[in-house]
Amino acid sequence: MNSTDSVAPPSPDWSRTALGDPAGWPPGLRVTVDILLNSPQAMLLMWGVEQIMVYNDAYAELTGLPGLRVPGGGVPSMQPAAWSWNAEAIRHAWEGRSASYRSRSLPVWRNSGVQQLPLDLYYTPVRGDAGGVAGILCTLAPSRAAPAADNAAPLRLLVVEDNADARYLVCETLRALGHEVESAASGEDALPLLAAHAFDVLFTDVSLPGMSGVDLARQALRQAPALSLLFASGYGDELTRHLEFPAQSLQKPYDIEQLQAALERIGPGGAGAAA
Repeated sequence: MNSTDSVAPPSPDWSRTALGDPAGWPPGLRVTVDILLNSPQAMLLMWGVEQIMVYNDAYAELTGLPGLRVPGGGVPSMQPAAWSWNAEAIRHAWEGRSASYRSRSLPVWRNSGVQQLPLDLYYTPVRGDAGGVAGILCTLAPSRAAPAADNAAPLRLLVVEDNADARYLVCETLRALGHEVESAASGEDALPLLAAHAFDVLFTDVSLPGMSGVDLARQALRQAPALSLLFASGYGDELTRHLEFPAQSLQKPYDIEQLQAALERIGPGGAGAAA
């Protein structure tokens, strides 16, 4: 081996991820993951009905996402833009058709903020044991020019999320968008923060240990009637459909564009929450 050769890093302990022990993987998944992890090209794999996410170092570097732990292997609470930008493109891939899209503008983190970067996207279906499409591999490459960033006015948010990884990613995303953020892991921990600080937005998961996000919102409104409310839920809108107060709701997994749109509707100062 000459001086320019390098040895691949040790394989991750997949048994500790959502994909499980590689011994049970179908051949298509095994080959795709091997290619992805050894490629210098940015790659993102979405696998199975659970949409388990696997990505490589090049993808993490290209997107600039904070806190990504390569190689992944988890279901994201916030959809990658490469997966969410065009439902029709993804539908075609699930139907078994490869496709490429040139100069599609997607959000990435640059210079402590979110910017739109034109990317070339290549989608390849990956087959499972039964021969049907079980996953989609997306390869990403920068196009020639990037448009200027469009930063929204800053808001003061309290994020309440019991999952530590999801809480970290959402908070870092909001900070990258230019907002001021505090966080709590439960409704009980959030109440003292609401009493001590003036927030524009309470952004809370609906299903929390102990006090639910809806009950937290009710108590928060008693302290601060002008507070805007944004819920996140992985179980549909059953718990937020018939609220007695105005609020917005995001269905997990949501993407950056959906989060930005919700915050733009709220606007600075907490005004503009919609039922």
